[in-house]
Amino acid sequence: MGKRILLILGHPSSDSFCAALAGHYLASAREAGHEVRQLSLGQLDFDLVLRDGYSQAQTLEPDLLQAQADILWAEHLTLVYPIWWGGIPAILKGFFDRVLLPGFAFKYREGKAFPDKLLRGRSAHLLVTMDTPPWYYRWIYRMPGLHEVRKNTLAFCGIESRRTLTFGPVLGASDHQRETWLQQARSIARH
Repeated sequence: MGKRILLILGHPSSDSFCAALAGHYLASAREAGHEVRQLSLGQLDFDLVLRDGYSQAQTLEPDLLQAQADILWAEHLTLVYPIWWGGIPAILKGFFDRVLLPGFAFKYREGKAFPDKLLRGRSAHLLVTMDTPPWYYRWIYRMPGLHEVRKNTLAFCGIESRRTLTFGPVLGASDHQRETWLQQARSIARH
């Protein structure tokens, strides 16, 4: 029996290699019998800025309300995004800031140092592109854009990151290399 998968495309362009990875992942997941929904952040209408931090509630736009409903529906999330300047794109950070709110994704309780993880029981895959060689990003930069998503964001809310695939350097990659990466995205979607 298939899983309910939410794919979140964290690249603002629908013409990007990230979008191609997302398309191949979606097709393969559907072929494997999974029920899939997609959020393409570049097509959503929302303010990226959490205007007053968490001190005041900021009204969620309809696209963000639907995104929250999709996250609650999903058993598994797949995030596809690029590494820019060593971290995640502003559109993905803004999405996290606006959607993964107290009371929805986590909840602090008096007397407890750590919050309740309200999205517990979900898993995630990350498909991440970069123009830096992945080995260099890992050993020299220490993977801040992966740690931010896996540990500081998803794990904080209770979502277990199961597998991360890094693709790079994308800049200058041959057609053969890109096709190999697309097949890797198709393969991970079947599980």
